[in-house]
Amino acid sequence: MTSSEPQFEEGTTLDRYLMDTLRDFPEAQGTFVNLMQSIGLAGKMISSRVNRAGLAGMFGGTGETNVQGEFIQKLDEYANSTFIRALEYGGHTCMIVSEEEDGLIEVPSQHHSGRYVVTVDPLDGSSNIDVSITIGTIFGVFRRNSKEGGPADISDVLRKGSDLVAAGYVLYGAGTFLVLGTEQGVHGFQLDPSVGEFFLTHPNIKLAERGGIYSLNASHWDDFGEGVRASVREWRGRGYTARYVGSLVADFHRNLLKGGVFLYPGTHKNPKGKLRLLYEAFPLAFLAEKAGGAATDGEQRILDITPEGLHDRTPLVIGTRAEVEEATDRMRLD
Repeated sequence: MTSSEPQFEEGTTLDRYLMDTLRDFPEAQGTFVNLMQSIGLAGKMISSRVNRAGLAGMFGGTGETNVQGEFIQKLDEYANSTFIRALEYGGHTCMIVSEEEDGLIEVPSQHHSGRYVVTVDPLDGSSNIDVSITIGTIFGVFRRNSKEGGPADISDVLRKGSDLVAAGYVLYGAGTFLVLGTEQGVHGFQLDPSVGEFFLTHPNIKLAERGGIYSLNASHWDDFGEGVRASVREWRGRGYTARYVGSLVADFHRNLLKGGVFLYPGTHKNPKGKLRLLYEAFPLAFLAEKAGGAATDGEQRILDITPEGLHDRTPLVIGTRAEVEEATDRMRLD
């Protein structure tokens, strides 16, 4: 596939966009379309439950912790099971990696011939659920390396982020948005709940070379390296606006549309950072680059990293290219 970026009209449905995209590549099959339809369905189901969380008794935790050592919220559990059900029986997915699961999720043998591996953070920002702050789902899609027709193996997922063929997120806030990135660019779709369909509202999203927003958790200021602090002081001097939600999807979405940089650097306590590489940093880095931005771990391009484990963590600097490069150059000197 080439990186041509056709123009799509606002109001185009997600299904129409997918079918028109497929038509441009005669060698492609409908498997990817079916995969994205499954992801869209899972997003609609989670959106409905998020919007009724209080009424449906979905606030609060389950009393358990996940593999990350984080308290599992009721909506975490629902989102995770919803995505697994949506993906494992469609014939398009051979393996799933989820933030909520310790190991690989192997698709049942009668369906494991699928072409794609999906990595997913089913509900990013779940600590914000009970106070109704924007949260989301992040996903990445690899095409398997192993032979189709048999089970996938860990080498299908422990690979560079540059091998991704698609990535995106579903944002659950004032509206529900699905943002999808492929070789044909980055496009945003808003869910119309009255008809149950995603419609194109943000075609061909592009980041400017330079932004005007910086996002980071300033409570860790004293634990940041001098490179981060120097970058922030420089941006403050230029009159940049500070914006930080504390939900990765929400912060990234705002900066993607308005232009800005998000930083979650390592600290003295967590030098390797806290964000997960496979299902948080990789997908968002893919989107940033396809939209003309950049993403690094403070030293190197995120998509050039090869993870050693399913839940590897990383620092992250992501957004408009100029600010990412400025911060990374300074952080390399720490």
